[in-house]
Amino acid sequence: MRNYFGAVGFTAISLFMSTALAEQHPVVAGPQATKELEQEITAVDSQLFDAVFNSCDIDKLSQLITEDLEMYHDKWGKTASSAQEFLDGISGMCERQKSGSDIKARRELIAKSVKIFPINNYGAVQTGTHNFYGIHANNKEVLRESGQFTHLWQKVDGQWKLARVLSFDHQPANNSQ
Repeated sequence: MRNYFGAVGFTAISLFMSTALAEQHPVVAGPQATKELEQEITAVDSQLFDAVFNSCDIDKLSQLITEDLEMYHDKWGKTASSAQEFLDGISGMCERQKSGSDIKARRELIAKSVKIFPINNYGAVQTGTHNFYGIHANNKEVLRESGQFTHLWQKVDGQWKLARVLSFDHQPANNSQ
């Protein structure tokens, strides 16, 4: 009987102490995305993918990424450990497209899938789904695949720069309709 009351007493004291500590350190919600933040990230996302797929503008792309950019891709693993490695990879893709040894592509962001989460004193996380289309010589586009992404954006001197990329869950398109 004594052990029972001892256990009950210990439990009651523990509960009181944890409640007291919780009141001293309340749980608060993280920051919420504003319309302004959503518009900024959406705009820089568009600039990034335009530079990669539409214009192959390596100079513009270099302004949109951090020096320590890292990219991880479900099919190819860690594809970049620095801005230079990423830029070299995109340059190579652009050259292969020009020579016809790689298919030209277009990325389409699925706007309703996008979620943006502010990261205090750093930037924001952007998640979503995007589709990739192959563009044939006659400019006909064919949906090739879809994938998920998570981007970590850093705000550097008032400018958004991509710092980390997770590109995953790539699925071939079902073009049999």
